[in-house]
Amino acid sequence: MTVLLGVLVRSHPERPPFQGLDERWLTWMAGPHGGVYGAVAAVLNWFGGPLGVVVPVGLLIFLIVRKRWWSVAYLLTTYLVGSMAFVQVLKHVVDRPRPANPLVRVDHGSFPSGHAAGAAFLVVIVGALLVPAARRRAWWISGTLFTVAMMWSRTWLHAHWLTDTVAGAAVGAGAALLFWWLFRGKLARESAVSRGRLRS
Repeated sequence: MTVLLGVLVRSHPERPPFQGLDERWLTWMAGPHGGVYGAVAAVLNWFGGPLGVVVPVGLLIFLIVRKRWWSVAYLLTTYLVGSMAFVQVLKHVVDRPRPANPLVRVDHGSFPSGHAAGAAFLVVIVGALLVPAARRRAWWISGTLFTVAMMWSRTWLHAHWLTDTVAGAAVGAGAALLFWWLFRGKLARESAVSRGRLRS
């Protein structure tokens, strides 16, 4: 889906076919931008920025201490390849202008949303590595709500168009799920060994 949206945006960066929908959504996000909504959006913006690095680094350290080397490989592959090869390359290739007058500091390229991608990355990675299979349904529901909240915040802050956030969440979740599938055998065996150590 992200690739299709990217092709459509790349063909007409200033006015893709769904620009009318994006502009209509942006008018609904017109504000006022204070109060509880503003505070929530600011926290999510911060979480997707500096804290967005702290959390995966903390998870990386935890996995290294536990000597879960395949989990470390999965985490690094998903973040480095998923973020750099997918998100950043798409940003520069598609080169979509951002909405006018964003309320936070932004970098180059509006498509896809790096914050939305990072939220989806994190939800899938934590679900794959730390959440027991029996509890994953509740985790997926709460993680989806968190990702949707991040998508809302990026449009509320006028940092992205709505379709940028949809594409970001799709590429983030898609990359994390793809690499989870590729690592699934090694991760399952490692998890079983880790559970055995805890029982002993």
